Amino acid sequence: MDEGFEQSKGPKKYSYKVLAVATDNFANARLLGKGGFGGVYEGHLADANSRVAVKKITPDSQQGIEEYATEVKTIRHLRHTNLVELVGWCHERNKFLLVYEYMSNGSLDSHLFKEKTLLTWEKRYNIAQGIAEGLKYLHEDLKQCVVHRDIKSRNILLDAQFEAKLGDFGLARIVDHNKGSQTTLLARTMGYLTLEYVYRGKASKESDVYSFGVVLLEIACGRRAIEPRASQGQIRLVEWVWELYGIGKLFDAADPKLGENFNAKQMECLMIVGLWCAHPNPEERPPISKAITFLNFDASPPILPPKLPIPTYIMPPSSTPESSHVMSISFKSIEPPSAYGTELSAFTGSS
Repeated sequence: MDEGFEQSKGPKKYSYKVLAVATDNFANARLLGKGGFGGVYEGHLADANSRVAVKKITPDSQQGIEEYATEVKTIRHLRHTNLVELVGWCHERNKFLLVYEYMSNGSLDSHLFKEKTLLTWEKRYNIAQGIAEGLKYLHEDLKQCVVHRDIKSRNILLDAQFEAKLGDFGLARIVDHNKGSQTTLLARTMGYLTLEYVYRGKASKESDVYSFGVVLLEIACGRRAIEPRASQGQIRLVEWVWELYGIGKLFDAADPKLGENFNAKQMECLMIVGLWCAHPNPEERPPISKAITFLNFDASPPILPPKLPIPTYIMPPSSTPESSHVMSISFKSIEPPSAYGTELSAFTGSS
């Protein structure tokens, strides 16, 4: 692992002792948050005189260790204003740590849903544009495409000026541009998952764009992708906003915490682009660069069908085990049932 990490310039290798000193031996007072595979601690690196965030991987988590290795290998070469920078890494004596630039305003979800700070509309729209630029860099500006696979408001971090940076590349995959997809196991969060990902097991640029679209709707509406306690028909954000779009009442979904303090043209644009990106049919979703042209008002927003198109998955007759995995998919616009019907009821969310 050392040899693979140290082949090129990039993040620095740190000793466990240095990182323990930087975090006061991973004191609870330094804990910024916990995830599925460990805690993140605020630290201070004396050699660089800088604040950092140190992610300590739970040692008995094999998946956590795999994500640790994936993250270092994937993002060590990446440099973009809207991506969280990986500063360093450490693995010794069964201890695995990642060192990131410190993001003083935490994650986007803490502001949207936990009322840490009420984000102004100006900040929200700037955050949406920043996420889009970071995703464009991953999808279109590199020699090989990087599919993030876990875009959600929790993985969007905000610096001191509330500039957005996309983080957590533990599930990312590098693929050729002409392929654009990667067969994989399900490893994402409900509400941001596309149905073709569930049924086909393939992450792609299009599935990243879907997740991005859901985040845009969360920014505009101040609501999570799935609200189990919401009224019938409002549980799934995409379904609810699409229904309001169809009856010409899109602003009914605007975050009530904003009151009337938002730009109506931008609000409408953000919601429509969010719906377009979250279209159930991956072939109808825009590439991220095209979504950016709409967010920048360089083109008029698309006209979407008034009803949410519902994908129908049909398992064809099969005489061989191999062909039983091939499904045909069609789309039709009908009155959307709650929670996309019952197809996803067997899946539970993960953080």
